[in-house]
Amino acid sequence: MRGIEWQEDKWHEECGVFGIFSHKEDVALNTYWGLYALQHRGQESAGIAASDGKNMHIKKGMGLVAEVFKDGVGGLEGNIAIGHVRYSTTGASMAYNVQPLKVYYDGGNLSLAHNGNLTNAVQIRTELAKDGVVFQTTIDSEVVLSLIARSRNKNLEDRVAEAADKIEGAFAILIMNDHKLIAFRDPYGFRPLCLGKMDNGWVVASETCALDLVGAKYVRDVKPGEMIVIEDEKTEPKSIMYSTKNPKKTAHCVFEYVYFARPDSIMDGESIYEARVNMGRQLARETKNIKADIVISVPDSGTPAAIGYGLEAGIPFMEGLTKNKYIGRTFIQPTQKQRLNAVRLKLNANKALVAGKSVVMVDDSIVRGTTSGKIVQLLKDSGAKEVHVCISSPPVTDPCYYGIDTSVRKELIASTKTVEEIREYIKADSLHYISMEGLRKSLTHLDPDGMCYACFNANYPDDAETAVRQGTKFLFDAEA
Repeated sequence: MRGIEWQEDKWHEECGVFGIFSHKEDVALNTYWGLYALQHRGQESAGIAASDGKNMHIKKGMGLVAEVFKDGVGGLEGNIAIGHVRYSTTGASMAYNVQPLKVYYDGGNLSLAHNGNLTNAVQIRTELAKDGVVFQTTIDSEVVLSLIARSRNKNLEDRVAEAADKIEGAFAILIMNDHKLIAFRDPYGFRPLCLGKMDNGWVVASETCALDLVGAKYVRDVKPGEMIVIEDEKTEPKSIMYSTKNPKKTAHCVFEYVYFARPDSIMDGESIYEARVNMGRQLARETKNIKADIVISVPDSGTPAAIGYGLEAGIPFMEGLTKNKYIGRTFIQPTQKQRLNAVRLKLNANKALVAGKSVVMVDDSIVRGTTSGKIVQLLKDSGAKEVHVCISSPPVTDPCYYGIDTSVRKELIASTKTVEEIREYIKADSLHYISMEGLRKSLTHLDPDGMCYACFNANYPDDAETAVRQGTKFLFDAEA
């Protein structure tokens, strides 16, 4: 029987990458732990590639990190390793698309791990195919390896810089050969990437929570449009500003701060947890007319904002919903009745807390509207007098082309319904989204003008929607 995704009303995380260079640390084991810390960014597949200076070995497969490496990391000895956890945004969810990707070219072994989405990948792939290039996967990341392999530059960093300057879209990419670890980030800084220092090596990762787990000290974030080259564990990595197409402003993904990143991470100088608490506080300021008894969250992603709401409003935050943490990503649904009640397998309302109460329920987003209504009904079935739904992001009206699995525009409930119509659909007593200005105020370190808000207003910083449409037309024309 087909499984049903629990978080069907959430955007799926993109991917997570981790890399390490060290002659004294166990690079494979540290990469395993790093991927464990980044598991929230992708639960579909995982993989690790490692090199000892001569040979490069890889182990990867479908499933969670613990499932793929249930027999350990034996056979992955070396001094350089990169790892990847994935949720597919381009390319089918198949074993041949699992990263890291590994090839052999005229410069030797080469491996790649990519977080993000290349908006001009179709055009590049089609042109390369015309020149006789053979692809082994259906993911956009593979074109980067082909561009590197075809470059006429002599050293690897020059080849990588040339390839990086040809691709467009969102990317935080790790490249390694048998001697170097290279990390680079797109010129807009859509996707995160940070650098850490161990006593005996260097680490790069999607989030600082991965540095914390392996005992690495956070050094800094990789700059948008920057490439760092690590070939010695004792000296500072070499920094190369590779991009010739630097935009006037960055466009960090605001949804990293709303939902995707782990709350204990620091991203581009901004505390994820503090930003989410601030979003909750701002929501409370914008909904002073609500007279509620308690504030609850949809665990776990809505919890920091709910705490912030309670602090600002002077209303106690209570655990009105309990999450069953022992149910996996999918579960068997043998009957239609159970399918309709799927939310109860994952969440249960605390009747002693919510019965007879006016409840503020805080969540980070409503994407398709398929789950929110079930949670509201769950609370009312448990005796809640009123349920006021407060969302710590503005209405999601537009798809993302930068490495997040979003629906087509018509499937996003806020693109076809007004706020009042959504309220009626989920049967809440009231529904409130944080304002765009309120969201911007919630960021205390980052420049709010340097963020990407395209999922809320269709203002794609690099005109990605046009590029994707041109790519689709390009593909159809090529196949005609």
